[in-house]
Amino acid sequence: QVQPVESGGGLVQVGGSLRLSCAASGSIFSSNVMAWYRQAPGKQRELVAHITWSGNTGVADSVKDRFSISRDNAKNTVYLQMNSLKPEDTAVYYCAAGLLLTRLQYWGQGTQVTVSS
Repeated sequence: QVQPVESGGGLVQVGGSLRLSCAASGSIFSSNVMAWYRQAPGKQRELVAHITWSGNTGVADSVKDRFSISRDNAKNTVYLQMNSLKPEDTAVYYCAAGLLLTRLQYWGQGTQVTVSS
């Protein structure tokens, strides 16, 4: 069993930066892939970025020039660095973990990111 816990959300002005953290307790094996999703009001949840235990990453085209993902395996923690934030980045950001990107079984409760203009 894995329990992801997000932190680092908040209110930021346009152009600012935030770093989200997600610490996954429990089985490290079960968190081979860790990912960040986001869901804005009235919109579907979308994949923002993911990273494997070995360090392979993927970042959505819509944010790849501004967001980056990294991971500290010793702490089983994943980070999402968000720069040059825009109002459209406002959403609840969720951390997820699992063996495969297509089978992320464990989800955090989400952290709110609000970008104000």
